[in-house]
Amino acid sequence: MLPVPLALRLRDAGLRWKPAPGDRFAIPDRDLDDEVFVLSNMVIAVHDLPEGPMIGFNGTTEWAMDDLEQDEAIWLPREDQLRELLGGTFHLLERTGAGWRVEITVGGRRLAFEAATAEEAYGTALLDLIRLGVD
Repeated sequence: MLPVPLALRLRDAGLRWKPAPGDRFAIPDRDLDDEVFVLSNMVIAVHDLPEGPMIGFNGTTEWAMDDLEQDEAIWLPREDQLRELLGGTFHLLERTGAGWRVEITVGGRRLAFEAATAEEAYGTALLDLIRLGVD
């Protein structure tokens, strides 16, 4: 799973989230830092309101929270979503002794990113790609 601090850095660098069923997210700074939520049409759904997208907790009686503004949630992209966001720059994912390495190609240069999990390696590569301003 993508760590929340890396997800925050991706968001702050400009990664935008269009919530869809199956997306994972966290709600930091509300004593819920260790909880991961999943959008579902049956329980948690996105409502487009004039004020902006709201994440609605439908049918969860144990929650005192009914809605959450989208910018209060932190998207935790899955491995497949991160790979898709890397687009044509993605070259390789491989296991290393300490974890995983992702390689991307940017401007004819191969760049490598290593992390403990594949999602962290993908996320670090994507963060670098965003900072380079590559689409």
